[in-house]
Amino acid sequence: MMVEPMNWISEVVRPKIKTLFKRETPENLWVKCPDTGQMVFHKEVEGNHWVIPGSEHHLKMSAQARLKMMFDEGTWIDVPLPEVAADPLKFRDEKRYADRLKDARAKTGMPDAFKIGFGRVGGLPMTLAAQDFAFMAGSLGMAAGEAFVRGAETALDKRTPYILFSASGGARMQEGILSLMQMPRTTVAIRRLRAAKLPYIVVLTNPTTGGVTASYAMLGDVHLAEPGALICFAGPRVIEQTIREKLPDGFQRSEYLFAHGMIDQVVHRHALKEIITRLCGLLMQQDAPTPPRPAPVAEPA
Repeated sequence: MMVEPMNWISEVVRPKIKTLFKRETPENLWVKCPDTGQMVFHKEVEGNHWVIPGSEHHLKMSAQARLKMMFDEGTWIDVPLPEVAADPLKFRDEKRYADRLKDARAKTGMPDAFKIGFGRVGGLPMTLAAQDFAFMAGSLGMAAGEAFVRGAETALDKRTPYILFSASGGARMQEGILSLMQMPRTTVAIRRLRAAKLPYIVVLTNPTTGGVTASYAMLGDVHLAEPGALICFAGPRVIEQTIREKLPDGFQRSEYLFAHGMIDQVVHRHALKEIITRLCGLLMQQDAPTPPRPAPVAEPA
């Protein structure tokens, strides 16, 4: 019987070379800009508050990152949020709603789509609420509605402005009518702030849509928006299919809405803290505390 000679290149050398030079590359090492396709180091984007250097495209931010960016020294007091029934309608589509909630909580580390914090911004006491789009698209359900109301109650109790960072796909369909009931409830909370003469400022981020836009996101005393944010009730694709017409470029983006008088100002993420501090100081008739001057250094004789 003839024995076939061993191929030393494929059977001996190649496995050793593969093992020697194999290197594990983290999946999140790079971030791709949605506008330009530019590849940027993940750490560089994170250090720039999730704004792509060069193109200035504003990526989505977590609620935790929002509060850390805004509060002085990145510290605040978490406002405890009330618990609600987890699955009141026992809803199920392709997956049980209870399982969807479990997955979202494991992914974000949050009980629901809202995070509320109390602290100082630019030296002024403020109550901030941030929606996290990563939690079931920031959808408005009973827990989110309760969280918004608790944030408003905190602002009333501590006599502070109430600042909302909205990011949502709208009402949470798995909670049906119970989700829609949060629209009037949050509206009542805003009316209480107005009666107490406390500012309610909304920062519209990408995206803010559906029932959230139709309620508390468009009831602010001042409406700011980040560049390029989609702000609408029904999205442009739905509108185009309904009216069978091509929509203008940039339709329903923050710059388009600013040009047509629907929002007050488009503000770069890096300037939000300064602008909000100035607005709250004016509306509350307060000045940010002046930092102490350093003691003069005596010159040598």
